Amino acid sequence: MANNSASILDKQVADNIFSTENDDSQPRTPGIPLSRKLCYAVGGMPYQMTANAKGFFMQIFLLDVVKMSAFSASIILFLGRAWDAISDPLIGYAVSKSGRTRIGKLIPWIVFTMPLGVLSYVMLWYTPQDTMSSGFSFGWYFTWCCLFDTFMSCYHVPYSSLNMFLGGNQKDRDSATGYRMGMEVFATLAGAAIQGQIVGVHHAKRTRACSLQNNTEGTGFFGNHSNSLDDTFESLRNTRRAYLIGALVLGMLYFLCCLILFIGVKEQLAPLSKLDRINVSYLTGMKMVVRHTPYVRLVFGFLFASLAFQVYIPALIVISIVKSNLPTFIIMSMLAGMSLAALYLLPWSMLPDVVDDFKVKNPSCHDLEPLFYSCYVFFNKFGGGMSVGVSTLVLHFVGYKPGACKHNPEVITSLRVLFAPVPICLLLISLVIFGFYPINEKRRQKIQEALRKAGAETGLKGEEELSL
Repeated sequence: MANNSASILDKQVADNIFSTENDDSQPRTPGIPLSRKLCYAVGGMPYQMTANAKGFFMQIFLLDVVKMSAFSASIILFLGRAWDAISDPLIGYAVSKSGRTRIGKLIPWIVFTMPLGVLSYVMLWYTPQDTMSSGFSFGWYFTWCCLFDTFMSCYHVPYSSLNMFLGGNQKDRDSATGYRMGMEVFATLAGAAIQGQIVGVHHAKRTRACSLQNNTEGTGFFGNHSNSLDDTFESLRNTRRAYLIGALVLGMLYFLCCLILFIGVKEQLAPLSKLDRINVSYLTGMKMVVRHTPYVRLVFGFLFASLAFQVYIPALIVISIVKSNLPTFIIMSMLAGMSLAALYLLPWSMLPDVVDDFKVKNPSCHDLEPLFYSCYVFFNKFGGGMSVGVSTLVLHFVGYKPGACKHNPEVITSLRVLFAPVPICLLLISLVIFGFYPINEKRRQKIQEALRKAGAETGLKGEEELSL
């Protein structure tokens, strides 16, 4: 009976809030300073740098450097992403249950898990032995993959939730999201470029060796190969060392970006949020999140769009297999840029509106923002894991051979199918789902008006509590 009364009261509060008209006499929320936006944006770079370097190169590293079978590599990539995705909601709930400290509620998670994230990322690219058994190799890379994804979730879930606690209004948050997306796109390019420049020289040497080998076989001249095995072994060792150096460089940038975030961003209370411990169980919180219709439609639209984009990864393999073709590379880069802009900027800008809509409809449920953001990240990572795992399994079944200088036509055809028809179908599904997204501009303005009224009533008191 008490629960029913509380639900009726919450509905009446939400209805009263939505019925209010714009009142210019209400105090306006101070905007977000540019310095805070920039420091917040820089904090998003570690995730994109490491995740994209891992996404672009981990498959190649396991297949051609570690000499792991395509099937084992696909299991690591898929199960690693699956574990990463499953752990996100759990970490989101743990963040929600944590209390507020002197430096905030979310920032301690970001700062104190950063060293573990850096260490696990470096160890992910470290080869402990020159020759490893298949079982040891699988266990080593799978363990560090899961550890890195876990610590990165401990960083990224509270970081993404921090957008709700930067201060300002909805436009200010969108502006901060725009800065963040710009930095993350730069981080994507920087991560791939840094890793690519460091390891690319060694892959180029191997490509030239393959070309020389093919030319030698074509002319029937075999020459003196007494040192060929030693040269191959030394080249492989140098390549492994290059991957480790690349990981150390990105790890140092990870530390620097986290330091800038810690110095430049302080958590601000938001309307209908107290930055305190939640008082609901994990299952209850998850039920409340997944039953919010706007959130469900946004998440599934984002899932299929994410699947469509990250199937793009095999296209990089296509580029590395075909002969050098500058127009092809330019076109691929343009498509990747447009995909990133649409995929990441718009849904992340829509997510705060969904969370605000939930808070207005459920004014007694506070501080569930990390749970919302963790589930959102969950579907992004789940889509990435599915796409990478499936693409690697396809390579296994069509006869991909690690380290081979030439590949059969079935491999090339499969990659082309994964690159074009599959993403198009997935994108069409996501567009249909977004077509039923219920929060339009009129609805968004009502939500913001409701939050302004709530902020006028509790904002000054909350700021005093936060300063204490």
